[in-house]
Amino acid sequence: MRPEEIARGLWRWTAPHPEWVPGATPGSSADWPQEVGCVLLQTEREAIFIDALPGEDERAFWRWADERCAARRVLALTTLAFHRRAREQLAARYGASTSRAKRNLPATVCPIQLRGAGETVFWLGEQRTLVPGDRLLGADGGGLRICPASWLRYLPSGIGVEDLRELLRPLLDLPIERVLVSHGEPVLTDGCRALAEALE
Repeated sequence: MRPEEIARGLWRWTAPHPEWVPGATPGSSADWPQEVGCVLLQTEREAIFIDALPGEDERAFWRWADERCAARRVLALTTLAFHRRAREQLAARYGASTSRAKRNLPATVCPIQLRGAGETVFWLGEQRTLVPGDRLLGADGGGLRICPASWLRYLPSGIGVEDLRELLRPLLDLPIERVLVSHGEPVLTDGCRALAEALE
């Protein structure tokens, strides 16, 4: 899917996941859609990629990305280790910073660490947009859902789904309009309600 500007300077597209395997057991740690969501926030001074992969037409994607990155500081952020994807390509091509430290980010981009869950969620304040990695997924038929328990088993913290719900609950204090998930369809309106329903 070609990048789509869903709010001013906020772009989303999907790209084929390089490790996708067809026919995965439903609910297993390998069960996700072939296409995964990627995000770019373009400000006056920065181009901030989150969990990015080049689109299917790589040449066209890099031409598009070159335009977005021209005369801007480039950041290549990831929500969790599995989503490093094209991070090194972005760093090599644009000299992109890969640091998620708050001091390295614009004031309107807030990293929210889910301690014990192995993930950093990004809050884009001006766009009222939440960008999670693997802990919140698009639900069948719309809305959001919590990731399956199988997606947490590798974590040394021993966190379970109910623990994860409690870690995510403080996000309800944010005025969330959109949730740009990596797996499944994004939520583009009334994101806070969608999150509340997922946490019930």
